[in-house]
Amino acid sequence: MIDTSKHQGQRKQLVDQLKDKGINDTKVLDAIATVPRHLFMDPALEEYSYLDKAFPIAAGQTISQPYTVAFQTQLLKVKKGEKVLEIGTGSGYQASILVNLGAKLYTIERQQELYKKASRLLNNLSLKPKKTIFQDGTLGLAEYSPYDAIIVTAAAETVPKTFLDQLSVGGRLVVPVGKNSQKMIRYIKIKENKIKREVFGNFRFVPLLKNKA
Repeated sequence: MIDTSKHQGQRKQLVDQLKDKGINDTKVLDAIATVPRHLFMDPALEEYSYLDKAFPIAAGQTISQPYTVAFQTQLLKVKKGEKVLEIGTGSGYQASILVNLGAKLYTIERQQELYKKASRLLNNLSLKPKKTIFQDGTLGLAEYSPYDAIIVTAAAETVPKTFLDQLSVGGRLVVPVGKNSQKMIRYIKIKENKIKREVFGNFRFVPLLKNKA
C-alpha cells in the first residue's frame, strides 16, 4: 500500500481544482487530500489517478470523477458519528471518504467481484465501514435503519420509496435521478410524512440495477 510524496502532491493539486469548481466543505476537501485514490484504481491507470475524471474498474463499472464524489459528499452534510447508508460500494473510494469523515457506514454492492475487492482494500487501509454487504442495493438495508444520510452512487430512473422510508427525520438522501443523464437530487425528511426536494446539476452515472450480479 504505497502512498508517496508525489501522490500526496497530486492530491493537493486535485483539491485546488475542486475548490476552483466550487467545492468548499473543508472536511470533504481534507478527506480527498488524505485518501489515496490511486489504490482504488487499476494499476495500469495509476498515473491518471488524480485527474478529475471517472475511470473504468472491474465488472463494467466506474470509479466516479473526484468532483462528483466531493459534490455528493458535500450535499450529504455528514457529521462525525452519523449512520450513513451507501448504495453501490463500487471501488470503495466513496466509502473511504465517508469513513474518513467519521461516518458509521453501511455499504451495499451487488457485484460480487467488486464487493470482495473493495472489502479487502478498505480493511487494509483501516477505513473499514461498519458493514460491507453483498446484496441488491435497491432494497436499501432496513435492518439497520433509520439512517441519518443515504448516498446512491448509481442512477435511479425513479427514487425507490424504500430509501426515503429508511431515512430518519432530518435525514438526507442524495441520489442521481434520470435515464440517460441525471440530475443530482437531495431529499431531506422534514417530518415523517414531509419531504423537501432540491435539484442540483447534471451528471452521468451507471444505472442502478436490481438483484445480485
